[in-house]
Amino acid sequence: MTRRSDVHVSVNRVRRWKVTQGGRTLSNHRTQETALTAARRVARRHRVDLVTHGGNGRIRSKDSFGNESGARDSAH
Repeated sequence: MTRRSDVHVSVNRVRRWKVTQGGRTLSNHRTQETALTAARRVARRHRVDLVTHGGNGRIRSKDSFGNESGARDSAH
C-alpha cells in the first residue's frame, strides 16, 4: 500500500483557507478554524500528518494522526 500525502491547511489567493492533500484541493473555508476541523477529519481518516500554515504561508504547526509512539505531543 502506498503512503498517502499529508493534509495541509493554507491560505489561497483570495484569502480563503483551503484544505489540500497531494496537491489537490479538498475544500475551501472562510475561517481557519473550520478548515482545521475539516482537515483533522481527513487526517484521522487517512492516518497522516496535518500541516497548518499561517497567513504568511509558513508552517505554523504539525500534528500526526498516523502511526506514532505513545508519547504525548508536547506542542499541544
